[in-house]
Amino acid sequence: MSSTAADVVRLLTVRGETLAVAESLTGGMVAATLTAVPGASKAFRGSVTAYATELKRELLGVDGELLAARGAVDAQVAAQMAAGVRTALGADWGIATTGVAGPDPQDGQPVGTVFVAVDGPFRAEQGCADGGKVEALRLNGDRAEIRMESVQSVLALLLRELASEQTGNERAQDTERNGGF
Repeated sequence: MSSTAADVVRLLTVRGETLAVAESLTGGMVAATLTAVPGASKAFRGSVTAYATELKRELLGVDGELLAARGAVDAQVAAQMAAGVRTALGADWGIATTGVAGPDPQDGQPVGTVFVAVDGPFRAEQGCADGGKVEALRLNGDRAEIRMESVQSVLALLLRELASEQTGNERAQDTERNGGF
């Protein structure tokens, strides 16, 4: 069991929030890592493994013109996958993975090109609009190593977002208690 996954589940559970996962190159490994955590059912809504490009459009609402122009291995595709799974499964948070694990390049992208994304709730107290973050990764190793590192990377990205939002909420509460700036 991943300690990052356990931290994600713990934070989501404490906050009463839920998570949905959209996966491509990881093929269900993110969902498996999360559900290995005892009590994950309190926070984990479900996942969509959209391995085929057309499923990203059909199930997750990724823009078809974007997919035609850039292919499935793209930062904007990852962002739309995270937002789409969040909406489709009715979760507070959505995360996504897309990339090339190998052995061959895909959509003009070399092996090891990965995009991970998180989409979360409106964070007015931080001045953030609804939306998320995407990280572009260049990973080394064989297919299994690239896939496992992608799992850890998307969970770490979500954990950072949850922690930064928690810090923002605590700052907003301190400001209210202390009469503002």
